[in-house]
Amino acid sequence: MSKTLVLASTSIYRRELLERLQLPFITAAPHIDETRLPNESAYQMVARLAQQKAAAIARQYPDALIIGSDQCAVLGEQILGKPHTHEKAIEQLAASSGRTVEFLTGLCVFDTQTQTSQLDVISFQVEFRALEAFEIENYLRREQPYNCAGSFKSEGLGISLFKRMQGDDPTALIGLPLIRLCTMLREHGYLIPSAI
Repeated sequence: MSKTLVLASTSIYRRELLERLQLPFITAAPHIDETRLPNESAYQMVARLAQQKAAAIARQYPDALIIGSDQCAVLGEQILGKPHTHEKAIEQLAASSGRTVEFLTGLCVFDTQTQTSQLDVISFQVEFRALEAFEIENYLRREQPYNCAGSFKSEGLGISLFKRMQGDDPTALIGLPLIRLCTMLREHGYLIPSAI
């Protein structure tokens, strides 16, 4: 492909996921305000932010496909953000104990040449085991997932906290739904697996 592939994210998790496809790409920080709008649903928020992240860097790349993604965790009616602190992570995991958390991941592929975009929101659900306080403490001390929505890393020890997972694409849980992304990229002429 002649188009530059750009990941509108500085997330190491999204970068590592995209590297699985073995396609050349670059990353760029979108620098947008990620504040939730009044009366905006979680679904609407991740769709809007994925699109805004891609659009934010579009001017820098006149002939590119830009990948924007945004994720949130939803417990009941509450959106769980990144905890940032040990205390907040304890609070999130205790609230999730024995319950199901839905992860919504917005995905946008924006073609800067045609000014058109593909947009989707992928859902993935995680049912937590009933967690004891000492299990939460032990887990957080070992993995320190303070920059992860929901306070765990499913690709690491966090998997031990679950009773079951449900969804079409497990990579959506980490923050970049590769199955849907591959479909979008193929529609733009990318061969995956690549012949490069």
